[in-house]
Amino acid sequence: MENRRVVITGLGAVTPIGNNIETMWESILAGKSGIDFVTKVNKDEYPAKVAAEVKDFDPTAFMEKKDARKMDPFTQYAVAAAKMAVQDANLTIDDNNAHRVGVWIGSGIGGMKTWEDQHTKLLEKGPSRVSPFFVPMMIPDMAAGQVSIQLGAKGINSCTVTACASGANSIGDAYKAVQRGDVDYIIAGGTEAPISNMAFAGFSSAKALSTINEPAIACRPFDKNRDGFVMGEGAGILIMETLESALKRDAHIYGEIVGYGSTGDAYHITAPAENGEGAARAMQHALSDAGLTPEEIDYINAHGTSTALNDKFETAAIKTVFGDYAYKLAVSSTKSMTGHMLGAAGGVESVISVLSIQNDVIPATMNYETADPDCDLDYVPNEARKQEVNAVLSNSLGFGGHNVSLIFKKYKG
Repeated sequence: MENRRVVITGLGAVTPIGNNIETMWESILAGKSGIDFVTKVNKDEYPAKVAAEVKDFDPTAFMEKKDARKMDPFTQYAVAAAKMAVQDANLTIDDNNAHRVGVWIGSGIGGMKTWEDQHTKLLEKGPSRVSPFFVPMMIPDMAAGQVSIQLGAKGINSCTVTACASGANSIGDAYKAVQRGDVDYIIAGGTEAPISNMAFAGFSSAKALSTINEPAIACRPFDKNRDGFVMGEGAGILIMETLESALKRDAHIYGEIVGYGSTGDAYHITAPAENGEGAARAMQHALSDAGLTPEEIDYINAHGTSTALNDKFETAAIKTVFGDYAYKLAVSSTKSMTGHMLGAAGGVESVISVLSIQNDVIPATMNYETADPDCDLDYVPNEARKQEVNAVLSNSLGFGGHNVSLIFKKYKG
């Protein structure tokens, strides 16, 4: 059976820079930061003081209050983003197609707040007071499970957990499911709500978080003075479907997904492999899968975490794959505005990549002030750039040595 073409027809997002696609994209174009002093933990207890929190989110705008109470925030974000994406795609899910609609939504760590709240209850009030909803609220696959329940999608239902690559892996795995004919439509992406005492403490102890005390400039990917990532939260969801079904129902086509590469470093639990060797192979696999040459990529939405090793080695990996052309490529990290949403990052950055193609705009890397000799590419500093964008490669890299590259392309019939 010939591989089917897969297009993107709907987008949804809940992010620190906007709780819908329109607001988020306006913020991206304006270079607006969603980073501020953290409120979900007591900042006085931690060396890191800032985070990119979702603000003014009302789950009851998307689900019944009684349902929302049985969901951790990471699941609420996913349900909201998925419902927005399905509406954006003008996709009706009913008895005629439900078994051909899949859900594939990744999360790196699932219900951290639920785990923390219930553990406190266990210690203070005893085992009998732990909620019967504790397990189904905490487990990382429950975002996919609840989206399926809320929307009636009965096709493949899955969740890829690969740390900060979870959202990107989920989109890649979902793309292949549609391409090979397992389903005709799929709701895919990533979600995360990690801003809790345990996660903040863990990343602080690992010295992974930025300790810059000025929220607006704390996240500075590829800048010489970067000192760690800023924790973020949210969800990013795509509706992917066969080109045939999109044309048949006259759907708006944002773009096409054409490449997926996924590799393992087999190197270290948190540090990337030397010179980004694993990331380079993921990019090469994605290019090969897409049947594209390196010169056909216009923009790389980098993983770009604002940590010393990631930015240095991702830059090296890009140079390995793209050679001299790397210096002509636009590379930027939108984490400079959204923070690092861990398992949701690949979902939100895929949405941004697709909007970049749709609008022929390359988002900026904000807070880029001091050049680093190890990071010497065109990082689109501080201002979005109007430019024709036909193909975007988006990278996501995760603890455990997970490397993912996705390629999106302008739809041209």
